[in-house]
Amino acid sequence: MSLRVAVQMDPLDTINIGGDSTFALMLSAQARGHRLWHYDVRTLAWEEDRITAWARAVRVQRVEGDHYRFEGELEKIDLGADIDVVLMRQDPPFDLGYISAALLLDRLQGQTLVVNEPRSVINAPEKMFVLDYARFMPPTLIARKLEDVRAFQQKHGALVMKPLHGNGGKAIFKVEADGTNLSAITELFGQVWPEPFMVQPFLPEVAEGDKRIVLIDGEFAGAINRKPGKGEFRSNLAQGGYAEAADLTAREEEICAAMGPELKRRGLVFVGIDVIGGKWLTEINVTSPTGIVAIDKFNGTDTAGLIWDAIERKIAA
Repeated sequence: MSLRVAVQMDPLDTINIGGDSTFALMLSAQARGHRLWHYDVRTLAWEEDRITAWARAVRVQRVEGDHYRFEGELEKIDLGADIDVVLMRQDPPFDLGYISAALLLDRLQGQTLVVNEPRSVINAPEKMFVLDYARFMPPTLIARKLEDVRAFQQKHGALVMKPLHGNGGKAIFKVEADGTNLSAITELFGQVWPEPFMVQPFLPEVAEGDKRIVLIDGEFAGAINRKPGKGEFRSNLAQGGYAEAADLTAREEEICAAMGPELKRRGLVFVGIDVIGGKWLTEINVTSPTGIVAIDKFNGTDTAGLIWDAIERKIAA
């Protein structure tokens, strides 16, 4: 089976091929004989019930500094007629631009498979969808009002505050147990973001690691444990964290079993969940999950191949 695959992603010259999950998916697709096109989400358009994008055919290789080569000129392609699979892989922020692009891609339903399913992505933002599984989460507050945040801090001590639609560990603040800077950070969040923000107790277990667990079509596929770098409490690899091999705890197996059927039902093929200390679920990442390169490095697995197995099954069904 040879598929025509359009990849909606950030510019190829900006990626780190050593750890980029989208690049790994492209390499895997190409190895299976699938043809690849790259396009910028800003070129998406709708006209006369057609969804189009300005794209270029591309070939990729794992050679630093020479990792991609466009073939032919930029061309306007019909994502419904010319393409079998769209990988929706541009990085967040999950803003109105992201949502609008997903709503356009949702109109391809019945013509072209989009991974992850765009309307499900809209309905499952990372720090909101996770509330469906609050029984696995640490105590959590989503609010904007200082009085609410202060009461939560007085109850739980040291806090972590983060944007509701942030990504990559950016703009995450720790507030010490004495509440220093609580009002200033609350004021900052209120001025920068129109939506409420998330507040949770600071979990000392983060020093033991923040595990990224990948589920493919609702099934566990692999995991890595991410630990904070020196002088950091954030364990995101993009923020200086480092990875190590990991197995699942019994609690993590329970979390995966609880959400797996719902992920499959929603068409969320590639999902990464984050669990701190082996027991505290903090996020369900569906927009542009990462981590498969590190998982495969430590475990000797082929997660990108498993994702394509799932996609090909959906196409053949």
